[in-house]
Formats: sequence, structure tokens, C-alpha cells
Amino acid sequence: MGTRCIVVGFSLLLAGCVRPPAVLSGGPFGEATVGQAQNQDLGGQRVRWGGTVVITTPGTDETCFEVVSRPLDAEARPRDSDQTEGRFVACVSGFYDPAIYTPGREITVVGTLGETTIGKIGDREYRFPRLAAEHVFLWPKREVYGVVYPNPWVEPFWYPWWGPWPAGPLRR
Repeated sequence: MGTRCIVVGFSLLLAGCVRPPAVLSGGPFGEATVGQAQNQDLGGQRVRWGGTVVITTPGTDETCFEVVSRPLDAEARPRDSDQTEGRFVACVSGFYDPAIYTPGREITVVGTLGETTIGKIGDREYRFPRLAAEHVFLWPKREVYGVVYPNPWVEPFWYPWWGPWPAGPLRR
């Protein structure tokens, strides 16, 4: 019983230490979502949004990111999920290399909402909420565990002799 209490207490202590990087924690931030900003005039509201980069477009004085929005976790990192409220464009002064800010990378942006801009996704016209970004935080790539050596904390019985699970390394 005592060991269990120590483990639970240590877990709660670590959970309390989770916070966003310093450049992302300078709130307060508005509660506006990407979906709301597409349909309402919310210009001037300071928000913290994040998601997955679709395309990075450097210009003369600024770089713009088209981003598929994702809900943020306690660290302000986009969650690894298929949940989205749409896309937004975030523009920040300076040059951000498209070879680093590649499609699929996760970013979190702090900025002020401006007017929506009309663009296209394929042949479809789309209203993009536009952020004048103060900070763009590029998250490190997530660790992906291989098929041969999956995460033992998530799937402890991965050896082929443990049973007929389809996720085993020799089952394909």
C-alpha cells in the first residue's frame, strides 16, 4: 500500500510540473476557436492556437504558415488527434525556413487575430482566420516506436510467443 501511495504522489507531482514553454505562456488568451473566427469578426483578440503545418510560405518581410488546427494539451502542444476546427494562417515577421517548418510538423502560435482571408483548399474556396503572430514555437518530432521494438509501457506483451496479438513483430 505504501509503495502505491508513493507512486501516485510522484505522478501527481510530475503532472503539476507540466507547463508550456516560456514563449507560449504569456497569457491571457482569448477563448476564440478557429471555427468561431471563420464566421465572426473577432479581430484584435489575442489567442494561442496550434496544429500541423500544411505549407510554409516565406515572403519579403514575413513568413506565413497554413496550419490545420488541433486542440492543445496542458503544455500547449497540439494533441496527436484527428480532431480539428479547421485551418488558419499565421504570419510572423522574418524568415522561417520551409525546409525546417515542413508539412506535418507541429507548431503552436501566439498572436492577434486579424481579418479572415479567402484562399483555396484544392478547388474549394476557404475562409482562413489570420493571425499576426508574436511567437511561433516548433515542437520536436514525436518519438515513433518501431514495429520491432514497440513501447513496453503501452504494449508489454509484444513478443511473438506471448499470444496471437496482431501487433507482434512477426505478424504482418
